[in-house]
Amino acid sequence: MASKKNTGLRGQVAKTLSGIHGKGRKKNLVQRTASDLTGAASAVRKRLTGGETKRGITGRKAATTRKQNAAKRSAAAKRGAATRRAKAAR
Repeated sequence: MASKKNTGLRGQVAKTLSGIHGKGRKKNLVQRTASDLTGAASAVRKRLTGGETKRGITGRKAATTRKQNAAKRSAAAKRGAATRRAKAAR
């Protein structure tokens, strides 16, 4: 426990992590704590490296737009194919 505290963890968190062999509710608490610590570490890392760049944000937005447009084209092509099949069946 002392070594975990020396790394900067709070006492309660260090105590919880040292009793990791529990089951049920304690295990869920440990998993949630680990997830929170991971999230906090990634937030700190983002701030230190300058955060998310505008280029990354706009790139993600453009990818989403391309995906939506492709879905629209695909749906239109399926409707057209169904119409052609129906006309050919007459």
